[in-house]
Amino acid sequence: MLAYLFVVLAVAARFLILNIQPHPWHFTPVAASLLFFGAYGSRRQLWFPFVMLAASDVVLTRLIYHYPFMWDHFVTWAWYGAVLALGTRLREHAKPLWIITAALASSVSFFLLSNFAVWACYNMYPKNWAGLMTSYTLAIPFFQRTLVSDLVFTSAMFAVPAIVHAVSEKVHGSGPAAAA
Repeated sequence: MLAYLFVVLAVAARFLILNIQPHPWHFTPVAASLLFFGAYGSRRQLWFPFVMLAASDVVLTRLIYHYPFMWDHFVTWAWYGAVLALGTRLREHAKPLWIITAALASSVSFFLLSNFAVWACYNMYPKNWAGLMTSYTLAIPFFQRTLVSDLVFTSAMFAVPAIVHAVSEKVHGSGPAAAA
């Protein structure tokens, strides 16, 4: 249930912050919610976060920002699927090092893929090596914020089950002391 809640919160956050600015400081729980759902959500319902985030992309792009729908959205959606798949690997390896590594991989892959797609899809940069490097260079401040948010939200989301488990053991008195 928590996996679904985190996805809904990630989608809601995309809409709730519109009064400030779109994705203020690129601080969003999107990657964290995808990793968490992959790790703890139902395998048969991996479509749920994908559909929720893709639908929110369409609504935000067309109805809120009034931008044209371009093929670069498909790159983002492929990234959603890849991060979900990466999250499924955390089912067996939900240890801090694996979780942090997955968050880092999510951030880096989004930076590389999304900026390549912007360079290729739009006429913001020359279609040469220098233009591509300019696209990446100008996106570094956004990447730094995305990296921090992915690490913070992923750590927080994956800590919740551990905290709930620890509190439950404390409240219910299970553990070595209770057995004596």
